[in-house]
Amino acid sequence: MTEPFAPPWDVVGVGANSVDLVHLLPAAPQPAGPHAKQRIRRQLVSCGGQMTTALACVAGFGWRAKYVGATGDDERGGILRAAMQDRQVDMSGALTRQGATNQFAVILVDETTGERIVLWDRDERLALQPHEVPADLIAHARLLHVDDVDQAAAIAAARQGRAAGIFVTSDIDRLTDLTPELVSAVTIPMFAEHVPPALTGLDDPEEALRALRREHDGLLVVTLGTRGALALDGDRAIRSPAFTVDAVDTTGAGDVFRAGFIHGLLSGWPLERALRFANAAAAVSCTRLGALSGIPSLADVDAMLARG
Repeated sequence: MTEPFAPPWDVVGVGANSVDLVHLLPAAPQPAGPHAKQRIRRQLVSCGGQMTTALACVAGFGWRAKYVGATGDDERGGILRAAMQDRQVDMSGALTRQGATNQFAVILVDETTGERIVLWDRDERLALQPHEVPADLIAHARLLHVDDVDQAAAIAAARQGRAAGIFVTSDIDRLTDLTPELVSAVTIPMFAEHVPPALTGLDDPEEALRALRREHDGLLVVTLGTRGALALDGDRAIRSPAFTVDAVDTTGAGDVFRAGFIHGLLSGWPLERALRFANAAAAVSCTRLGALSGIPSLADVDAMLARG
């Protein structure tokens, strides 16, 4: 008997990557006063980026993950590619731009709260173009995850995913002229907290999602930081509280949340369970410094869930 065809990839991710230069500070930097000049407590290089952090976390949860995006041919690009391969993310679909400096970020972390400021730069040659999105690859995946860095490419990929009838999830972190088109293209938009109010003019997260429901009939999800997450499933609003932790660094927490939610989605879990798992994963990541270096294992998340 012939076994049913299994897609070669559980998750294909189309989006951005970064090499992060993390600096731990004794307090949040200020333009004047006692915190205008501080000694750095600790420094490390930790790969990150919206898409690559999410994919590395998904791979750590046991799913087959493949990255589509562009890296530089410099030393940082090499560091990024090696780090992802070490995390079992397939990088054969990543383009290497000759002469381009890989995207990087300087991240300033307040050690008293774990909150951070991100200063970043990106060579324009790293932008992924719509024609560079491999439609055949997407058609043979179980789920497509896109971010909003190269929005035209993300929209093209999302439409291909929709046409193939697969889950298309998103990391929507900013508002541009193309954001409404990207929201419409994906099947499960996942927003950063500030985006739904910016799109709708409504400050209340639930009211904002209900306004977005008029334009999108799929599952809508918004992350709310220390307040957890909110989903709108049809007309049913589901609130999932955050886990209380002593935060060390919140960098990558949103990316890890999305990876946790994708894990629940592919596992066929009820929405409430997927949201709680995603919140637990994000909470674990906040207790560690760096994006990729803060990614939790399944055992880490289960321990957080058991803690309640």
